[in-house]
Amino acid sequence: MHCGRFIPPPLTRRDMLLRCANGFGAVALAALLAEEGRSASAPHFPARARNIIFLYMDGGPSQVDTFDYKPLLEKYQGRDPHRIFKVEPTQFNNVGRVMASPWKFRKRGQSGLWVSDLFPHVAGCIDELCIIRSMVSKFSEHTSANYFLHTGSGLQGRPSMGAWVSYGLGSLNKNLPAFLVLNGGLIPPGGLDNFNSGFLPAAYQGSIFRPADPPVANIRRLEASDEQQRRKLALLRRLDASIAARAGHDDAIESAIANYEIAYRMQSAVPELMDLKGETAATQKLYGLDAEYAPTRIFAAECLIARRLIERGARFIELTCPHVGVDRWDQHDGLKQGHEKNARAVDQPIAALLKDLKSRGLLEETLVLWGGEFGRTPFAQGSDGRDHDPFGFTIWLAGGGVKRGYVHGATDEFGYKVIVNKVEIHDLHATLLHLLGIDHKRLTVRFGGRDMRLTDVHGEIIKEILA
Repeated sequence: MHCGRFIPPPLTRRDMLLRCANGFGAVALAALLAEEGRSASAPHFPARARNIIFLYMDGGPSQVDTFDYKPLLEKYQGRDPHRIFKVEPTQFNNVGRVMASPWKFRKRGQSGLWVSDLFPHVAGCIDELCIIRSMVSKFSEHTSANYFLHTGSGLQGRPSMGAWVSYGLGSLNKNLPAFLVLNGGLIPPGGLDNFNSGFLPAAYQGSIFRPADPPVANIRRLEASDEQQRRKLALLRRLDASIAARAGHDDAIESAIANYEIAYRMQSAVPELMDLKGETAATQKLYGLDAEYAPTRIFAAECLIARRLIERGARFIELTCPHVGVDRWDQHDGLKQGHEKNARAVDQPIAALLKDLKSRGLLEETLVLWGGEFGRTPFAQGSDGRDHDPFGFTIWLAGGGVKRGYVHGATDEFGYKVIVNKVEIHDLHATLLHLLGIDHKRLTVRFGGRDMRLTDVHGEIIKEILA
């Protein structure tokens, strides 16, 4: 604000193109948008990271069972929480007794940070982690909390952070999408809108790949020859261009025109990307591709493919958890069994990813983010579960310009609510963009009568975690 008047941020080149659609003509504009989408754009200032890997722990891992050690839970084990602190309304209103963690915590690495025995492999990488123990969310229900984590809004239909990143920076590889989702299990609550482009051009939505064969539908051509397929594509391009010329600016048509070519190139790029046979036996073993537990093998493939994508210039890669026969990290009962199954699936592959990136000199320019949509209560739901806790939970980052072996913020002595350095989801988004060289206040697009951004009108950079 200045003298009571809102001063909008400067227009990006893409905003200018969109606003000048009538002047360029639909077909010419489509070509400009396609070229803009494929090419890497200059950041607002020198970046600490070139790309992001988001290890999405769908369901909400328990902070007091993973990275936020609270010994007082052992002292008050089995007590009525209402007699100890104020208990907020919970999702299912089935408040049990104070519940100590079933796992031992130990100080690890030179930094001496606490990690539970749930993560023996990640514990070996603890000196690479920047742990934020003071995250909060505005939502305690999965779908809205997932939208909020991914898009900065609890409502359906906004662009995912991966879409914003690819929109702002473009792609480093013309043969692959800039925003990819490696999904080895179930789509999380909220569905594909967690990875959608919202009001951004459709070309920026997340492309869903599976660590399986085939990784994406129609990756192999049905035509008898490459020449025959090229002729079909040329005909489709002429037909769409004709329709676009009559219809004017239409995002669906323009995105289809732009996507035909990248889809064609993906037919050669994707099979090579997904073929892990060229990786050494030592690398495959490091990630756990030979693990006895099938979900570990699935997530190992996701993590190894993520590293290969980083090498090929992908901007934003999101990994979802494999289905392990339990309801994600969402243990309303059976906490011990459920969290152990989920941790067993992801622990070794995540540690391998961090080690592999570092050994190849990629961790310094790759920002790795681990976390879910909220945490869990320090008291039981029923007898052996934990309900949703949006008042204080843990995420961690590694590489890409953040401090190593560092803890930011704190919850109370029971791990229930944040008491020091509260971090909102908008703050996390602002910081992620900052590390990529993007000013979150300047990355905007005009929609609904105002300049929209990932952080809405909120968000402060978490300067304390910057290296």
